[in-house]
Amino acid sequence: MPELRTDRLVLRGWRESDLGPWAAMNADPQVREYFPDVLTRERSEASAARFQTELERRGWGWWAVEVKETGQFIGFTGLDPVDDDMPFTGVEAGWRLARPAWGHGYATEAARAVLAYGFEHLALPEILAITAAGNLRSQAVMHRLGMTRDPSDDFDDPALPEGPLRRSVVYRLLAEGPHWGSSAGCRCR
Repeated sequence: MPELRTDRLVLRGWRESDLGPWAAMNADPQVREYFPDVLTRERSEASAARFQTELERRGWGWWAVEVKETGQFIGFTGLDPVDDDMPFTGVEAGWRLARPAWGHGYATEAARAVLAYGFEHLALPEILAITAAGNLRSQAVMHRLGMTRDPSDDFDDPALPEGPLRRSVVYRLLAEGPHWGSSAGCRCR
């Protein structure tokens, strides 16, 4: 399983020491604003275990993110095949950070590393990013990454109940599309 490094971040496998901060992050209503609910500690731990299993099985997936200088766990980022019940197929990039990590450019930096990995090591022709229509913070990251949105791709997420979170937007980035930021500053090992 590769570890990805940027100038400020390490994207790595999950550790036992990540579980407390991961659970606290998933219990924060602001972090989970665009999800149907907050997660219990048990559900958070189960998700981290699934993420680690996928990393070990495939060699890629949802990596834990830590700040290189301090070793502090701040969230996750990665790549994952789109769920089967979606109206499209492909591989999705995603990220979620604890509130104290917001506003430092970490989500964009981490996402650039996984885009580089997806395009350069997995030879993906395209990477998607999906979020609730109201999640403007994540959409701003998508814009910074050079991703584009076609409103005709917007959809109602079948996994979500009726309500304001159900309408979702899809951003796309082609491997040979606009310059997304190469792996400069990202080292995979």
